[in-house]
Amino acid sequence: MARLLGTFTSVAVAAAVASCGGETPPHALAPAASASSAAPAATNSVAPPPAAPSAPAAPRSPGVAAPSPVATYTGFAKPESVLYDADNDRYLVSNVNGNPNDKDNNGFISVLSPDGQVTELKWIEGGKNKVKLDAPTGSAIVKGVLHVADLTTVRMFDLKTGAPKGEIAIPAATLLNDVTAAPDGKVYVSDSGFKIGATGDLEATSSDAIYVIEKGKARLLAQTTDMHMPNGVAWTDKGLVVCSSGAPEVFRLDGKGAKQDVTITAPGGRLDGLVSVGDSLLVTSHEASAVLRGKLGGTFEVAIPEQKTPTDIGYDTKRGRVLVPHVMEDKVDAYELK
Repeated sequence: MARLLGTFTSVAVAAAVASCGGETPPHALAPAASASSAAPAATNSVAPPPAAPSAPAAPRSPGVAAPSPVATYTGFAKPESVLYDADNDRYLVSNVNGNPNDKDNNGFISVLSPDGQVTELKWIEGGKNKVKLDAPTGSAIVKGVLHVADLTTVRMFDLKTGAPKGEIAIPAATLLNDVTAAPDGKVYVSDSGFKIGATGDLEATSSDAIYVIEKGKARLLAQTTDMHMPNGVAWTDKGLVVCSSGAPEVFRLDGKGAKQDVTITAPGGRLDGLVSVGDSLLVTSHEASAVLRGKLGGTFEVAIPEQKTPTDIGYDTKRGRVLVPHVMEDKVDAYELK
């Protein structure tokens, strides 16, 4: 996922954006990193993550024209994630609104209507109505409760009123990034395993992990730098699927947290958002500036090209729309998937 600014210099801002999936200037990457930014620059005593597989360069796929969105929404403050709320037929957008490291309590959740309107820019707002929300990223809905990743805490809100419903702290995490829910009510959340240094460099923390929340408590499902900075998570008919920011790969985690069906996303790396659509996966790639489509064990191709800073996508199951937040352009585009 991607995000943003505070009082940092322009270099620091760009690096901060990269922390959750935004574009990074070349000097923010470690010399050994691939084009998919397999390893952030290490600072002080923080070691870089292990070498990750690299993807080929990502030329624009011939014959794939940039589509026109059926709706474009603007006016956000670093929109990092979009979730389709099917029961209420609306889109929920997480706004970081500042530097992704800062516990500034100014993050907010916006409500959009499918007809192209921002119906409520700050439906849930940090610092208002007893809400605590610093830098919200991915979200998921379980039994009428919205679960939102926020730095090292998963915060919960009533889906009808937006009122706080509690929180689950995960103090061992560095950057909780994406959230998904299984049919049995279990909630899965990724820790991408890096932070932003004082000079704007990305510091690997080796906390790369996937947690599962059950009965109000979080436990580790997997923790290893071999996940190469796990970012997007999605529940599929094959179980939990994860994509990596630090390597061009998508994989499945089994019930014991072991990686299975590792698949290289050849059109590009720097992966971010992930959703399951039918028997296919959609994943955003900052390296390819695109939404990719493919299957575990198969190949991935560009489905929606020319997407700047695409982060945690959503999918409107009623209309067959891909919902793409552009974190550095403060807008959300909706595309019909063909």
